[in-house]
Amino acid sequence: MDHSRRTALVTGASAGIGTAFAHFLAQQGQHGMDVVLVARREDRLEAVAKDLRAQYGVEAHVLAADLADPEAPQRLHAELAARGIAIDVLVNNAGYGLKQGFADVSWQDHAAFLQVMATALTQLCHLFVPEMTARGYGRIINVASVAAFTPQVAGNLYGGVKRYVVDFSEALAMELDGTGVHVCALCPGYTLTEFHDVMKVRESIDALPGFMVMSADVVVRQGWEAVERGQVVCINGWLYRLIVAVLRYTPRFLLRALSKRSVLRPQRDPPGSKRSD
Repeated sequence: MDHSRRTALVTGASAGIGTAFAHFLAQQGQHGMDVVLVARREDRLEAVAKDLRAQYGVEAHVLAADLADPEAPQRLHAELAARGIAIDVLVNNAGYGLKQGFADVSWQDHAAFLQVMATALTQLCHLFVPEMTARGYGRIINVASVAAFTPQVAGNLYGGVKRYVVDFSEALAMELDGTGVHVCALCPGYTLTEFHDVMKVRESIDALPGFMVMSADVVVRQGWEAVERGQVVCINGWLYRLIVAVLRYTPRFLLRALSKRSVLRPQRDPPGSKRSD
C-alpha cells in the first residue's frame, strides 16, 4: 500500500452509486486514492476491486460485511485498525428499500432496514470521526435522497430514514466545523442504477422523461465537489433543487395526496426486504 495516498471506505460498493464512488475516488489526488470496498456480495466486490487495481493502480481492499448485523461496523473498524489502514474518506452509501406496506413487513425486516440505513451509518461516523479530527482531515458523504424532502410514501420508512440522514449530517457538520473534516448529505433524485430493478419499478422509471433521471457518475461527481467545498446538503440537479424548493411551501395535505401517485408506493407482495447491496 502506498501510504502517500489517502484511503476511502465505501459501503454498498458492489453496485450503482457505490461502485461509481469507488471508481471516482480511485482517480482523485496526484496518485489516486486507495479504496476499501464494503458490501454483502464478496464476488461482486472482488470484481470491482480487480477493475480498480487494473485501471488506476490503487490498492482496493475487499471487506464483505452485512451492515444489518449490529456488530458489523465495529468489526470493520477493528479489521482496518489491525491492517494499519486509516480512513480519510467515508462514503455511507449502503441502502435498499422495503417495497411492501408497513404491516406486511416483519419487524425483523424493519429492524434490519433501520440498522443498515440509519444505525450503521451513524456508528461508522462515530468510529472514524475521532481519527479524522486527530489528523485534521476527513470527508464524509452520507448518501440520503430527495425522498427526504418529497411526499412520504404511505406506510414506508424510506423517506423518514433519509430525512434522519440529512438532519444527522447537518448536526455533525456543525460540530466538526473548523476541524478539517467536512460532512455532506448527498440527495440524488432518480438515478440510473439496479436499485429500481430490485424494487421492481424499472418500467415506471423508464417511462419518466430523460431529464428526470441522472447517471450515477454525475451524482458522484457533484457529491464530491460539494463535500470538498464544505457544502453540507447537496441536492443533485437543478430540477430536483427546484422541486424541493417548491415542496417547502406546499401544504401537508397536498403532499399526502401526491404520495399516493408515487412509483415507490407499497405493493401487496409477500413480505421481505429488497436488497441490492
